Order: sequence, then C-alpha cells, then structure tokens
Amino acid sequence: MELAERTGPNGRRVVDALRQASRCGPAEAALALAAAGLQVLPIVHGSKRPLTPNGLVDASSVPDQLAGWWRRWPEANVAIATGGSGVDVLDVDRRQSGNGFDVLPRLLRAGHGRTLLAAVATPNDGLHLYYPAAPDRPQRPWALTRYHVDFRGTGGYVLVPPSAVETTSGVRPYRVVATGRAAAPLDASGVRHLLDPRPRPTTTVDRPLGPSSARGIATWLSTRSEGTRNNALFWAACRYVEMGLGHDVAEELLGNAAAQAGLPSREVTATIRSAYRHTSPTPTRRQPPLDRGIGR
Repeated sequence: MELAERTGPNGRRVVDALRQASRCGPAEAALALAAAGLQVLPIVHGSKRPLTPNGLVDASSVPDQLAGWWRRWPEANVAIATGGSGVDVLDVDRRQSGNGFDVLPRLLRAGHGRTLLAAVATPNDGLHLYYPAAPDRPQRPWALTRYHVDFRGTGGYVLVPPSAVETTSGVRPYRVVATGRAAAPLDASGVRHLLDPRPRPTTTVDRPLGPSSARGIATWLSTRSEGTRNNALFWAACRYVEMGLGHDVAEELLGNAAAQAGLPSREVTATIRSAYRHTSPTPTRRQPPLDRGIGR
C-alpha cells in the first residue's frame, strides 16, 4: 500500500521515519523518529524495559540527548511514547492462548481502523497498527486480554524498528510491513465498546487522562524507599485502575518504576495483580487498606 496525500504532512513524516528506521541502526533510527515529532526512549537490548532512570518520563526528541543515550548504549532498542501529538497504536497479539487477528474483520466491518498510518509486524507474529493521535483528544491505554487486543495511547509506549526482542523462536525484529492509503485518528473507545460493550461508570474515571498523570505516578513510585515501596506500588496501581488504565500498562510503567525502587519482580507482579483484583471504580465496593494483604 502507498501513502496518499490525505495522510497529511506529519503522518508522512512518521511513515518515512519508520521506513528509514527499518533500514538503519538504532542511533540513526532514534534521530529520524524524533525529527518526525515523536518522543523517543532507549530500551534494554533484546527486551522491552527502559534503560533510563525514570522510564517513559524521560522520553525525548532532543537530538543531543538521543545521541548521548545511544553513545552510552549503542545496541539499545528504540521505543516511542504514544499519544500526545504523535501516534496511537492498536496492538494485535498472537499467542498460544488466543489470536487478536480473529477480531480484526469485525472491527473493519464496523468502520474501525481502516485509515492507518502504518502496520508494523512484532517479534511474536503480532501487529502494531499506527494511527495519528489527536492532540486535543488524548485517549487512555487499555487492554482487552480476552481478545488479545491492546491500545497504546497517552501514557504508553511501543518498540519500533529496528528493535528486536528475544522470543521462543530466537531474537526477532519489528518490521514495517505496510503503510496506509489514508490516515485518521482511531476511535479507541469505539473499538473497546464494540468488543466489550459493558456499561462503564460516568464518574471521574472517565475524564480524559492528562499527558503526565500516569508518568508522574510512576516517577513518584520510583523514588520510594525501603519500607514504603510496597504500599506505594499498591496505591499507584489502584490509581491506574481508577484512571481506566489496563493491567499491562501498569506492568510496564509501574513495574519498571518499582524495579528502580528495588522491589523484586515477583513481588511487583503480585502487588499489581492484588490492586487490580480488589480495586473497583464502583462506589459501593470498599477498597482494602494499603497495609493489608500485600507481600513484603
């Protein structure tokens, strides 16, 4: 597919940058993506974990900052922050437990997702579908694990070419496999409602997420000291539930921040799971005290 003029100048820049990133090394890719207006972040080689102290909060488009990171970590993977004035991404997974591609025809028939910027194949045979983000209408990330479809909007990030990660089939890269004929923002709430039409509360949970809210909580968590870290992680995960953020978003942002604070990964996973199990936006359900039911 070829990119048409209706994509607009910024969309063409993003697509051109993704194409260039597929043909060059990580440092050059980072600079190309930043020049297209995207916020870039270095990621541990072969993984999806940020290298910088504050994770996603540190994402930058400043050439000198990016050049410095890739001088320090020349083999680092490359990620971009989603949402804001950049791109939103629909993440379609293919796993042993299920296949997100099964719901794509249903979305397309309903008119969702046709006008994409680009499609990037992921290392586990999934797909990242890129759409221009509407800066005046930030959309929260969410995950529908039942359907193996995630949405990455404001407060999220995705790895991009030429990044590669370890899979059961070895180390495999991200690859641009198509570009769209036109591009328009994805109605992420419409996609979610189509797949999971349960009524949602009309409380403060449904207010648009500010661009720094999730990141600010993660940064605060990363500075907690021993003796306070677990309660802080539980509190932060509860706030993510109230924001409507999916469990996978908490695992990425809060998991990285908690690791920086010194919490073991098994404890991080258990605490986040506990928060998502016990916290509900429904007012009639009580939230457990922060000092109970949390592993030490």
